[in-house]
Amino acid sequence: MKNLILTTAALALSAGMAMADTVRMGTEGAYPPWNFINDAGEIDGFERELGDELCKRANLECEWVKNDWDSIIPNLVSGNYDVIIAGMSITDERDEVIDFTQNYTPPDPSAYVATSDDVDVANGVIAAQTGTIQAGYIAESGATLVEFASPEETIAAVRNGEADAVLADKSFLAPIADEDADLRFVAEDVPLGGGVGLGVRESDGDLKEKLNTAIQSMKDDGSLNELITKWEVSSTF
Repeated sequence: MKNLILTTAALALSAGMAMADTVRMGTEGAYPPWNFINDAGEIDGFERELGDELCKRANLECEWVKNDWDSIIPNLVSGNYDVIIAGMSITDERDEVIDFTQNYTPPDPSAYVATSDDVDVANGVIAAQTGTIQAGYIAESGATLVEFASPEETIAAVRNGEADAVLADKSFLAPIADEDADLRFVAEDVPLGGGVGLGVRESDGDLKEKLNTAIQSMKDDGSLNELITKWEVSSTF
């Protein structure tokens, strides 16, 4: 009986260690080319490829979880997944609630897209996704902010005249503007944020260090810049 108890305890410990090696990666799945759902119904994009490689280098097993942007931080804190990898810029405000790894892309310029060249972005009605650095920027400017839950809705607001322009990451807007003759970039780009990083719970210091080491190794061997160039998400390091 004693041996049975010890064996059972050992199996339980082994199972616990195996579970600890699985990391749940939370992403929006609606922000191409950073992250999106492909035709097979799977999470795809720059961050899917990056996340899988980081897990490989950190000897972790990735599990992918799709989560709406407006609840992505609360659901990390509450334990629905272990990492946010969703084009999230590192900001002081977010860093008060969660922790960040080092950035895996440099700051990506934000840009305005509109249907007319003469839009007054300083005083007009500007669309942005809720909870983004772009929404915060507009709210502090002289423009009128209209917020939407998804990035697709911000584009729709410009197309249907509900907003004069949209402010978002240029890497997200560029392919949309290229494919739609009615949309064009206007005004100057806006530098925002401190680059994009992985979000983790403040209590997960060991996980943060493993991911930091993996990110740094990709920076050192040039593979991170190759991924950035492949997906055209930002400038390279």
